[in-house]
This record gives sequence, C-alpha cells and structure tokens, in this order.
Amino acid sequence: MDSFYLICFCVGLVLSLISVVGGFAHLHIGRFHIGHAAHGHAAHGGAHRGSGISAVNGFTITVFLCWFGGAGYLLHHSSIFGGVLVLLIALVSGVAGAGLIWAVLFKLLLPRERVLTPEETEMAGVLAQVSDSIRDGNGMGEIIFSQAGARRAAAARSEDGSAIERGVEVVVIRYDRGVAYVRRWDELTNGLP
Repeated sequence: MDSFYLICFCVGLVLSLISVVGGFAHLHIGRFHIGHAAHGHAAHGGAHRGSGISAVNGFTITVFLCWFGGAGYLLHHSSIFGGVLVLLIALVSGVAGAGLIWAVLFKLLLPRERVLTPEETEMAGVLAQVSDSIRDGNGMGEIIFSQAGARRAAAARSEDGSAIERGVEVVVIRYDRGVAYVRRWDELTNGLP
C-alpha cells in the first residue's frame, strides 16, 4: 500500500508542477498545449460571466492526488492506524488540499484577473514623453507612457523625420512592428494649452 500512496503522490506532484509551469510558460508538447489557451482563457471567461470554474478540474485533481498520496504514505508508513482509517484520512486530506488550492486560486486570485480589450492597448493617440532623444531622419529613440494602469516604454521614431529632444511630450500617431511613430504634442495643439 505504501507504493500506491507514493505513486499517487509523485504523479500528483509532477502533474501539478507541469500544470503550474505550463500556465506560466505555455508549453507545447506535440499536439498538446499546456498553458493559457488550454485552461487560462476558460478561467478568465468563467470569472467574467460569474459562473466560476468547477471545483473538479484538471488542476484540482492533480492537487488531490498529491495530497492524498502524501498523507496516505506518511500515515501508512509511520502510524498505528489501520488501512481503512488511513485511506479515509488520506481521502479527507486530498479533498481538503484540493479545496484549499481551488479556493485560493479560483475564488481569491482569478476573479481579480481580467482580459484587456484591444481598445485598452491601442497605441494611436497615447500621450507620451520622450525618454531617449529621437534623432533626425530615420533615427530611433524611446518614449515612456502610461497605459492600462502600467508604465511602459517603446521604441519611437518621429513621424515627419525631425529630431525630438528628451523630455518633450509627444503623441503616438501610429504603431507598427514595435515602433511608435510620434509627433510633438505642441505641433498638434497649435499652441493651445
């Protein structure tokens, strides 16, 4: 029986780790995709619709196996309890562990997550400040701006090819292949405040 519990623990632990790493790294193994598209977007959608995610899902099953196997192995290997009582305690431990992880991840953390809309990440019209001077001609510089509650930076070029000094406020006219094409704010406002 020790081997059974140990195998459950190892399988649960390995699959849980793959699930966690896959969620961050978006793993592709053959035809299988482990990551955001496999379970993350469904999680986001469920959080937005208010229906939530079922407590019985791939991640909580692997966590259950890990806790069940770990508790069962420890109790069976080093306790005076009989096999049936060890099995019951291991089942309760597995359910409690999976329930705890489910509550923390899907009830506490996930409802605070949201998917950004294209409008929130649209670069055209963003007000920015030049942080690294843009040289004349086809010269490249850098801008700093706030978008969707975060401070970001991007490579920038002057739309008309003129030089723009550091510290000047600019407006992004278009964004193409990771480069923001900008114009001076005061040019667009024609001297208006």
